[in-house]
Amino acid sequence: MRRALTAVLGAGALLLAMLVTVALPASAAPGTLKEAAAATGRVFGAAAAQAHMGESAYVSTLDREFNQLTPENEMKWDTTEPSRNSFNFGPADQLVSHAQAQGMKIRGHTLVWHQQLPGWAGGISSRDDLLSAMRNHIAKEAGHFAGKVAYWDVVNEAFQDGGSGARRDSVFQRVIGDGYIEEAFRAARAADPTAKLCYNDYNIDGQNAKSNAVYTMVKDFKARGVPIDCVGLQAHLTLGNVPADMQANMQRFAALGVDVHITELDIRMSTPADASKLATQANDYKKVVSACLAVSRCTVITVWGITDKYSWIPDVFPGEGAALLFDNNYAKKPAYDASLQALGGQDPGDPGDPGDPGTVTCTYTRTAQWNTGFNGQVTITAGATAIGSWTVVMTMGSGQQITTLWNGNATTTGNVVTVRPVAWNGNLAPGASASFGFSVNASNGNLADPAISCGSP
Repeated sequence: MRRALTAVLGAGALLLAMLVTVALPASAAPGTLKEAAAATGRVFGAAAAQAHMGESAYVSTLDREFNQLTPENEMKWDTTEPSRNSFNFGPADQLVSHAQAQGMKIRGHTLVWHQQLPGWAGGISSRDDLLSAMRNHIAKEAGHFAGKVAYWDVVNEAFQDGGSGARRDSVFQRVIGDGYIEEAFRAARAADPTAKLCYNDYNIDGQNAKSNAVYTMVKDFKARGVPIDCVGLQAHLTLGNVPADMQANMQRFAALGVDVHITELDIRMSTPADASKLATQANDYKKVVSACLAVSRCTVITVWGITDKYSWIPDVFPGEGAALLFDNNYAKKPAYDASLQALGGQDPGDPGDPGDPGTVTCTYTRTAQWNTGFNGQVTITAGATAIGSWTVVMTMGSGQQITTLWNGNATTTGNVVTVRPVAWNGNLAPGASASFGFSVNASNGNLADPAISCGSP
């Protein structure tokens, strides 16, 4: 089944009988993530693993959709310097060469991290010795890739979770002390004067004690001339939990004079996936992409992997997964369509997309509103291929109930309403449209628009 997601409008007061903005024809809109991102002055990247580069669907999806590549593990310390001053850049060189051939930007990940650290480095107990080893590692690795890497995650995950805002108890923190992060950034600048140097961490997507600590560090670095150019928000998120203040958090970092990058985006769910979860996930991806677009210095969006088939999540969080834009068979998920549309693109139904016979899109319009409810209309449009039926899944907000629905057959499970055609509006020729309307009662005052996905069975 080919699924495609409509753009989900943000909640807020709308004028009565508001008409939807007419979209550009498919031929005029960018048709891939990288094209749509480029049109906004951004890049849309993915983490990739050299071990999967022999799989044609993996490589074709990477090359078609993404214009920035982050090596998943090939640049980490245990791979690049497994024994002291003995370096192995072979796997990373292969990924870098591929990215360069495709015109992709490269993100170096990562120079200093407490995990995936070789035993010899983790066992150093002398401050001077560890500082020397760290500086040498940065000089050799960043120097090796100088001129090829656009961004470096210089230091990764240096702060604790929780409400303390304290530094993580890593070997670098224990042995070298607070100054190790600054030392790492100065060493990276010396090794590569042109790459943008970033601090990268998880659970700093919204404003909290951890992100406040990072903010304080970055502010201090900028004030004292420590070379830092960007902050990476990893954005390993869970379904339905995009921080409400993510945009405001990015904006406050940008106001310090650094770029903001979304570096490891995935949004996991309990598995197996279903239509409701996929619709929520799509809306979540749209929120993240839209937040980045609203901040001029948010210039990079990178998803942590290409396909659910190789995601790290099921191994670390048993029973969870389905977190990426492409499923196990490389078919585009609703989250893909939501991300593309948020960027201003439109899927043309290209033959290079496995399982994509042609786009089915749907457009939502709020046609009326009052204090305790609203009317909506969904228009379904066939892509390059005729369809014999369609399905729309609407995830309603808390306290909302559909009281009337016309020109469609609806079934309801919890807050999920699945709509299928009536006898006269299921068969659509290429480019043809059908629509249905509905009324929503929201006695609690929740007038948020539903999350909507659509597809052809």
